[in-house]
Amino acid sequence: MRICVFGASSENIAESYKSSAYQLGEDLAKAGHSLVFGGGNSGLMGAIARGFDAADGYIIGIAPELFDTGNILYKLCDEKIITPDMSSRKVKMMELADAFIALAGGIGTYDELFEVMVDRQLKYHDKPIIVYNVNGYYDQLLAMLDHTVEEGFMREGSGVLYSVCQSSEEVIKCLEGKL
Repeated sequence: MRICVFGASSENIAESYKSSAYQLGEDLAKAGHSLVFGGGNSGLMGAIARGFDAADGYIIGIAPELFDTGNILYKLCDEKIITPDMSSRKVKMMELADAFIALAGGIGTYDELFEVMVDRQLKYHDKPIIVYNVNGYYDQLLAMLDHTVEEGFMREGSGVLYSVCQSSEEVIKCLEGKL
């Protein structure tokens, strides 16, 4: 499968997030999956790409032309796709992906995660969406989504739009339909 991974580009984060992203990349590549990601060289984006690379996984980096400068992009992508802007980047990532994984991240990651969730809810796709909840990073967001259902702003059962995993082993099982 081509797995689209969303995640932080910041380097100013705990090492445990980076090491878990690296391990996930390595495990996904060893399981025969390829990576579709935002092309970044730093933060969790860089860590997952290095993990894929360490296990000889296939890497597709997709980035807006604004980022195609200096050391921003991961240099060892097997394929690099440059888009005119962030919106085009998301469209291309969603088009190429067979599944989505959200690592810890900021507003960009939330934007990407919610867009694939909305598209799944509206039945534009039926691709798996995994929230990789390392260190309980997404606990408050998941509680907010539960609250949204409790208050009637989202339908009961909206939680089936995504799965929550705590380890790379769980992610692999989820992708294989064994969880």
